[in-house]
Amino acid sequence: MTAKIESEINFENVDFDFYKTLHHWLFSDLYEWAGKIRNVNISKKGTVFCKSDDIERIGVLKFKRLQKLDFLKNLTKEEFVEELTELYNDLNMLHPFREGNGRTLRLFITLLVRNADYNISFVECDSDLLLIATIKAAQGDTNLLRDVFTDLVKS
Repeated sequence: MTAKIESEINFENVDFDFYKTLHHWLFSDLYEWAGKIRNVNISKKGTVFCKSDDIERIGVLKFKRLQKLDFLKNLTKEEFVEELTELYNDLNMLHPFREGNGRTLRLFITLLVRNADYNISFVECDSDLLLIATIKAAQGDTNLLRDVFTDLVKS
């Protein structure tokens, strides 16, 4: 399903609603609440995610910032990876859905990277390393996550 969405979706009118729509496309067969932000507070492996009352406001702001940055187009690879690392961590910490945040985030990042004329394949990524990197980033150390994206993002 993810590959089909990757090839069929147009990276247009990208905002927080677009992000929620990706989640809906991925999970509407599983969850009746697919595409809807969570209304409960959650944490996982010691990481406390964004309070449910703040998700919509912060999500809209993150996507407005991304739009102001022209969706990370025309950046050097180093600048691109720096911005991508921050965005990935921010959206991971937002964790807007009850389930399916990781898959939605990876799909969105894949679309974003391709739109900026770079390539990325999460299949090539060690999933344990990515998990460790996201946990460290949630604790304030984004170095490992940046290293993961430096290796994953190709020109």
